[in-house]
Amino acid sequence: MLRHVSRSLWLLALTVLLLCGAYPATLWLIGQTLFPWEANGSLLRGPGGGIVGSLLVAQPFTGDEYFHPRPSAASYDASASASSTLAPSNSLLRDRVARALGPIARYRSGPKAGRLVAPDIERWFKQDRSRGARSILAQWAQTHPDLARAWVAGSAGHARLVDEWAVKHPDVTAEWRKAHPEATNLAASDLAMVFFTSYSAEYPGRFPFPAEIAATFFDMWRQEHPDVDLEAVPGDMVTTSGSGLDPHITLANARYQLDRVAAKWAENTKRDPARIRREVEQILVERAWAPLGGAVGEKLINVLEVNLALRARYGPPAP
Repeated sequence: MLRHVSRSLWLLALTVLLLCGAYPATLWLIGQTLFPWEANGSLLRGPGGGIVGSLLVAQPFTGDEYFHPRPSAASYDASASASSTLAPSNSLLRDRVARALGPIARYRSGPKAGRLVAPDIERWFKQDRSRGARSILAQWAQTHPDLARAWVAGSAGHARLVDEWAVKHPDVTAEWRKAHPEATNLAASDLAMVFFTSYSAEYPGRFPFPAEIAATFFDMWRQEHPDVDLEAVPGDMVTTSGSGLDPHITLANARYQLDRVAAKWAENTKRDPARIRREVEQILVERAWAPLGGAVGEKLINVLEVNLALRARYGPPAP
């Protein structure tokens, strides 16, 4: 009996030594000797020498002088890698895509070819003074209450606005509580539909945050203007990756953003816009690659790598 126990203990000790000590130590040694950059996370350093990110993980860029990554269902949090899991029929998915399209969509043909549709969406919304209770804003909130709640809950500024409105309209708040006696806590998002209905009646043709009109109401504008010919947008500009952390975008996506990026750097550096555009495009071409040496797939660029190249060439962006 003791002999069997001792042999089992020796086997356990040997297994632990091999699998928990020798094996990982061997892999660590191989990685640090042959692939040190990859083994340590493919970390990139900025102009000052500090680590600014990994070549393998996306991070958000919002400045006009930088290329923007794909949308992220994980908010670019490497500890929360995930897809949105929203079905194509889900209004929240349609809204997210429409919000991404609103500020960037352009006309493809006609007298406005190449121009953004955002100014026309804003004019269409602001002229909404004759629809009464079925104004654009009220119709949007009543048709899609989940979107109205998401708008309020998605920003501290939005929630604060609704809270301030609730203080000035205690009768509406009391009526909501009467209709929902089971609710113990009243959140700002709970009042979203009545807030937008009331706001649209008080201020027809207005929106609390005017800069968000094109993004918020692009979908409604598009449904009322189905015959308008718009440019096709690269799919990865408005769709998330499975992980939410894909660091690459297609070269087509980068070219779609090229005019904005080049124009901003030309403004910052006070140089010829056409020349800056050629230089930025050359940076894209030099760093574009496709899987398996170009044998399969579309050409891709790494967003962080290209943005660092822009920073190295043109210096820090203007404040």
